[in-house]
Formats: sequence, structure tokens, C-alpha cells
Amino acid sequence: MRIYWVNRKSLWIMSGLVLLTAIVVFAIGYYRFSGVEAASNKEAIYQGNTGKKVVAICVNVDWGEEYIPAMLEEFKKGRAQATFFVTGSWAERNPELLKQMSEAGHSIQNHAYKHVHFSSLSDEEAQAQIKKAEAVINKITGKKTRFFAPPYGEQNGRLVKAVGAIGYELILWSVDTIDWQRPSPETIVKRVGNKVHNDAIILMHPTDPTLKALPDLLNNLNSEGYGMITIDSILLRTDGAS
Repeated sequence: MRIYWVNRKSLWIMSGLVLLTAIVVFAIGYYRFSGVEAASNKEAIYQGNTGKKVVAICVNVDWGEEYIPAMLEEFKKGRAQATFFVTGSWAERNPELLKQMSEAGHSIQNHAYKHVHFSSLSDEEAQAQIKKAEAVINKITGKKTRFFAPPYGEQNGRLVKAVGAIGYELILWSVDTIDWQRPSPETIVKRVGNKVHNDAIILMHPTDPTLKALPDLLNNLNSEGYGMITIDSILLRTDGAS
């Protein structure tokens, strides 16, 4: 009878140890899995996170260089710092203008090397497009890009992960001027005025009506108390990195 009790007690102990080990292994595995998911589960960015009354005017550039010098003058008059997302091929064709944009205090960021449909690219091809544009921009301005605006606004979870894997964040917008359709300047001003909010990312392109809209658009934003800052400033790091 005593032998039976010892064996039964040992069985309970062994079963308990096995169960405890299983729980520990599961917990460690879940923690690691969750950590990996959290680290890689980045999303496209549509607005800033300062919580302040600021906006980021982002100008996607693959053409329209004839309007940019005058746009720079309007940004200066309106006390606005903008962000220009340029393609690498455009930068190669307009190096002096790109330097002027950067030296004026605007942020120069990545719009891929060519204005192609990223939805049709593999991860490797997408990353190569971004890295090639990065090299061109860095050579001209001496600055490294870290934000990427996809051509045509195309994005999906796979692309966001591919972009994040090379240290970039994928930027979209919360206020679209749709100025590439070349509406009237008044329409552009109205579209921004109707949808502007704290931490808004405002999408523009270098077009004639955009240029004509800028004086009133910037004046309205200033009158409403909005600061106009770069994408670098409107996105505060939350990962502890400087």
C-alpha cells in the first residue's frame, strides 16, 4: 500500500512538472511571437501624432519642376516648411533645384526611383526602387531619406512590411487636394479648408492651380493657427529612438 502511494504521489509530481513546463514553453513562445508581430505590424501613416495644431504639407514630385521655384517663394512668405517626396529619376534631372529645395529648409523624402505601380512589384523590386532613390537624393543633398510616399498612393500590408524592413515608414495623407486633376485654385483651397485638422498630412503636387492656390491656402492655415512643419517633425518617435 505504501509503495502504491509513493508511485501515485510521484506520478502527480511528474504530471505537475510536465504541465508547468508546457505552460512556460507556451508563454515564452507566445511572448516571442507577439513581440515579432508587434515589431513587424507597422501600418501606413495617414497623419501626425504630435497632438498639436500643426499640419504637414507634402508635395509629391515626378514632374512640374517649372512651378517649384515659385512654390518655394510662397512657402517662404507663408512661413511654411514643406516636405517634397521626389523620385530619384526626377532628382537626377533637377539636381540644382533639389539642392535649392533642401537648402530652403524643406524636407526631401523618397517617392521611389521611378513613378511605377508598386502593387505590381515584388518586395525586392520595391526595396530596390527606394534604395536607388535614396542614393541619388543623398548624393545631391547629403541627407538620407527615411520616409516613403508610394506612387499612386498604392499600399498594402506586404508593401508596408517590405518598406519597414529597410528602415522606412510609408506615408499617405489625410487631406487630398486632388490637384493633379488641375481643378480651380479656389477648389483646392476649399478642399483643404473643409478637411484640415490637427496633425493633418496634406497632399499636393506641383501644378499651376496649386501654385495659384498657395497664397490663400497658406494664409488661411496661418489665420486658423496651424503651424506648417515637415513630415519629420509631425511624426514623433514612439520607439525610444532619437
